[in-house]
Amino acid sequence: MPENSAGTLAPPPAAKLKIKPPRLSGTLYRGREGMWSWVLHRITGVAIYFFLLVHILDTSIVRISPQAYNGVIDSYKQPIMGIGEFFLVVAIGYHALNGLRIILIDFWSVGARHQRLMFVIVILLWIVLIAGFAPEQIRTIVLEIQGHTNP
Repeated sequence: MPENSAGTLAPPPAAKLKIKPPRLSGTLYRGREGMWSWVLHRITGVAIYFFLLVHILDTSIVRISPQAYNGVIDSYKQPIMGIGEFFLVVAIGYHALNGLRIILIDFWSVGARHQRLMFVIVILLWIVLIAGFAPEQIRTIVLEIQGHTNP
């Protein structure tokens, strides 16, 4: 029986197959600014949540034992905690500015059209915010490493 006779279902040769990956349409998240702002917003949100959880727990210790509370507060004066505070401010700054950007995208009629520009503005404002905070925080961390108390 011939190979291409009627009634046989032979697959086409591989060279003739042209399979295109599915194309996502109708979404802002295509691996560019929108997706990265979304990922960073979620990461910073989770980090802030865990900070608030720890903050509430350590503050509640004061009702159980003021001495234990003072011990916890003294442990926060370590340089590693100063680094943690720095990253906390970095996370809060980005999360707050990007949250405003998300509000504009949702409630401004042309917000989605300008989301890329707004992302750039968020990053620039965030850099300015961190540039204003970082020198003083780094100075405080260095003083803690050298054994000086905070002024």
